[in-house]
Amino acid sequence: MSNFKIATWNVNSLRVRLPHVLTWLEQVKPDILALQEIKLINEDFPHAELNAIGYRTIASGQKTYNGVAVLSREESRDAITELPAFVDHQRRVLAVTVGDIRILNLYVPNGESVTSEKYQYKLNWLRSLNAFVQEEIAKHSKMILLGDFNIAPSDMDVYDPREWEGQVLFSLPERDALNSLLKIGFQDCFRLRAPDEKSFSWWDYRLNAFKRNMGLRIDHIFANTAFSQQCTNCYIDKNPRAWERPSDHAPVVAEFNLN
Repeated sequence: MSNFKIATWNVNSLRVRLPHVLTWLEQVKPDILALQEIKLINEDFPHAELNAIGYRTIASGQKTYNGVAVLSREESRDAITELPAFVDHQRRVLAVTVGDIRILNLYVPNGESVTSEKYQYKLNWLRSLNAFVQEEIAKHSKMILLGDFNIAPSDMDVYDPREWEGQVLFSLPERDALNSLLKIGFQDCFRLRAPDEKSFSWWDYRLNAFKRNMGLRIDHIFANTAFSQQCTNCYIDKNPRAWERPSDHAPVVAEFNLN
């Protein structure tokens, strides 16, 4: 068996966080890193810097907001950069195949607030995602969904569930949409390996939230059920969140034994 390591990280501006990404890649050495909120256009993506340390790169970016990218040791192929049935200029989706693994890197809309039009956009986007994932999983025996989902699945994934109940990121319609996605045939890798651990992947910049551990687990790695049985470890690496000028998110890493 060979070990395979995949990670996801919302870097909240790759232009600002590139030194962090390069340092982290050298330390952790994942086979694949999915990035969200790169916040730059494709022409400005730092392909050369990442190629120099052994990563092939593909990006779907836009100016100032959103944007996703996949860095991989092996060349990726069969890229899809949008949900087929959802007309949207926001760059939030990047599906690629690396080896025999189909990877869907996602930056799910935030939703702003449950009374906002952006919340309805989020729910509609998730419905379209569900239809797309059903099509994709029928074609691939190994599939991983990962990224910033902007949804905390359960009480254990929120520092104060009573305070967050009914709010965006933790409202029942959002959690139901996420559960519907998982019911297609996916497992939460973090919960498979740490069923009772209360850990978070995002902490607001305000209120000294990171030091007080006032966070949410909204960054996820989901593997299709058969492939998830090969997951040997999944963890949140909080170290980069403590670095100077950090992203408000921490990387999530999953490891698999490949047959």
